[in-house]
Amino acid sequence: MPEDLYRTILNDDTPLFYERLSDYLSVLGNPTRLKILKIIEKNPKDIREISNEIGTSYENTKKHLNKLLKIGLIRKDAGVGKPTSKGIHAVWKYSTIPGGLELIARNVGSFCNMEIKNPELASRLVEIRKMIDDEISSDMPVLVLLGGTDDGRVYTVRKNTVRLGRYDPSAKGIFDEENDIVLDDDYRGVTRISKPHAVIILEDGVWCIMDEGSTGGTSVNGKLIGKSVRTVLSDGDMIELGAGEGMASFVFHLKKNSDTADENNLSSGDEI
Repeated sequence: MPEDLYRTILNDDTPLFYERLSDYLSVLGNPTRLKILKIIEKNPKDIREISNEIGTSYENTKKHLNKLLKIGLIRKDAGVGKPTSKGIHAVWKYSTIPGGLELIARNVGSFCNMEIKNPELASRLVEIRKMIDDEISSDMPVLVLLGGTDDGRVYTVRKNTVRLGRYDPSAKGIFDEENDIVLDDDYRGVTRISKPHAVIILEDGVWCIMDEGSTGGTSVNGKLIGKSVRTVLSDGDMIELGAGEGMASFVFHLKKNSDTADENNLSSGDEI
C-alpha cells in the first residue's frame, strides 16, 4: 500500500507538512510520470518498454521510475525480458500498485478541500488536480475505506447500482463479486451483502446512497439517512455503515466534472 499522505498529515500545520506536500506534488506534477502510471497500471513493463512508449531516454525513464518508487506508487518485481540474439535475461518489471491511481486522485482532491496557507502550493494543487483529471482519472467514483482490517482500501464504483455489505459465505451467486463492495467479516456492524446494507445508485446523473433497511443504519456526513430514501452524494462525503464497534467508514470521491448535483440544485444529504 502506498503512503497515504493525506491521512498521515491531515491535522499537521507545521513547516514539515508543507515540505512533504511540496515533495509529493513535485513528483505528481509531471505529465510524463502520470503517463507512466497509466501505462503500467494493468501490465508490468521493464524500463526499456516504458521508455519506448513514453518516448524518453532509458536514463530519464529510470529517474522518473525512481521518483515514483520513492513515494510508494509503483513497485518493481523480478521478471524476464524479451528474447534477444544473446538469449533471455532477467529484468525488473514495474507496475502501479493496486488502487494507486485512485489514491492519487483522492489525496489531491482532499488537499484541494483543505485550507492550505501557502498560496503557491494551493495554486499548484489546483493545477495538478486538473492534470490528474485529464490524464489518469476515470469518470467512475471511488470509495476509500477508513479504519478496520482493510483500512485504506480503494473501491471503484463501476456500475450504476452497487451493493455494499459484509461478506456472506452462503450468498454466492446472489451478489456481483466483481462489482459489489463486499467487506471483510470483521466489519460486524455492517449488514451482510445478501441483504444488503446499502446501495449506491446513479440516477439522472446524480450519485445517491440508499439504506436497504439495515440494522445499524447509514449516515452521510454524520447525519443518519432514512430507510429506502435516496440521498445525494458529493465529492468528499463521509459515509458510515453501522455504528460503534465493527462499523465501516468511507470517503466518497468523484471526479470534479462528473459531479452534476450542483447543476440540479442538489447538495450532499438531499433526499430525492
